[in-house]
Amino acid sequence: MAISDLQLPAGVVAHSLNNSTQLANKLAADVADALRSAIAEQGRATLVVSGGRSPVAFFEALAKQPLQWSSVVVSLADERWLPTSHADSNEGLVRRHLLQGQAASARMFGLYSSAASVEEAAVTADQALKELPSIDVLVLGMGDDGHTASLFPQSPNLPEALAPDTERRCLPMLAPTVPHQRLTMSLALLASARHKVLAMQGKNKLATLKQALQPDAVALMPVRAFLQSPLEIYWCP
Repeated sequence: MAISDLQLPAGVVAHSLNNSTQLANKLAADVADALRSAIAEQGRATLVVSGGRSPVAFFEALAKQPLQWSSVVVSLADERWLPTSHADSNEGLVRRHLLQGQAASARMFGLYSSAASVEEAAVTADQALKELPSIDVLVLGMGDDGHTASLFPQSPNLPEALAPDTERRCLPMLAPTVPHQRLTMSLALLASARHKVLAMQGKNKLATLKQALQPDAVALMPVRAFLQSPLEIYWCP
């Protein structure tokens, strides 16, 4: 099965690449173009990315793109509630693989804080996100269970995180695997991005996407909330 075999909603564009290197390079070039357009239009650009291991090659390719990096704000769709020095920190990952060279002049807008609880950390992040400029480019991934960002099926705070009228920008979430405690931007904030991207690799992810395209509850596979125009999907086997 290839991504061209799927019936995507109108306005959803799919890019099928041959391998992970091609995907990283194509995605980096396209994201850089979108950031340049935003800078030209409004004098700055905001990029929101996801963590995990899959985006590393993309981050490293993007860091090499010629950009006015000092005009770019980089933030995270979600974060593990761990110090940024921890090996599993999403912010730490972005700093190590994206904010290098010329890209180091970009401003990092993290979600983590050393609060007494993940709930308090979410409140702190929620208040801080009032100062985040509008999102120009959002790059999401997808788990085999259909989660994206840290919008996990069956997480206790998922209904509020998915509510279109929520005033929360950031919520504490419970992941099914270690580390359990997460912070995530709400669907309302993520969906406000001007340019949305879903990047994924492998036949398993394609099977998950096929399932997510079926008409069913968003809460069962939260990535469904993003499978509508405008969206660009980047995939390789």
